[in-house]
Amino acid sequence: MTSFSRETIRNIDRCAIETIGIPGVVLMENAGRCAADVIEEFLHTMKGQSAAIVAGAGNNGGDGFVIARHLSMRGGKAVTFIVVASEKISGDAKINLDIIRNLGCDIREVTGRRLGDLATQLRQFDLIVDAVGGTGIRGALRADPALAVEQINAAGKPVIAIDIPTGLDCDTGEASGPAVRAAMTVTMLARKKGFDAPGAKAYTGEVRVVDIGIPADLVERIAANP
Repeated sequence: MTSFSRETIRNIDRCAIETIGIPGVVLMENAGRCAADVIEEFLHTMKGQSAAIVAGAGNNGGDGFVIARHLSMRGGKAVTFIVVASEKISGDAKINLDIIRNLGCDIREVTGRRLGDLATQLRQFDLIVDAVGGTGIRGALRADPALAVEQINAAGKPVIAIDIPTGLDCDTGEASGPAVRAAMTVTMLARKKGFDAPGAKAYTGEVRVVDIGIPADLVERIAANP
């Protein structure tokens, strides 16, 4: 199966938005809905009903907000833990955060000292969804994002990572600091180049690729001329 670099993925997204005119919020909706399908299937297999979505400030967090909405709408228990100050969330991610707020979904902001108790709260759920950080992360995580990842791993629950386990480098497949160890990674559009690196599977677990509504011919054309 084809694996794409960080730059190729960015070029495909940019072309879909700027040339074809697919709004970023539509791509986010597609990504989150398709990920929710996989998560629902995973929960059914393990006979679980509850999911904790741990979300950051970027588009990865935005995917998490979409996932939380769809899981809640389908009758599951979904609680969103935001591990950044909510005022830092903007753009398409904020649109989806506002939607789940307006729907009355359970949202908990956990930053600073409160992050030290996150693992205890996460243990109350059947499954954790890692939507803290995406493919743009380079180098070692620090401060709150690093602590959030450590708390996710310490919870001892199955984790599904969205697009890429937080802290894993998209291109090298290496973790130079804390990184989520997932049972499964639901990745958008295509496998990431780093997933093929020795040792990466210890972080990604099983990899499931989902479609986000970008035409295949566009993907092939840009992948051939990155």
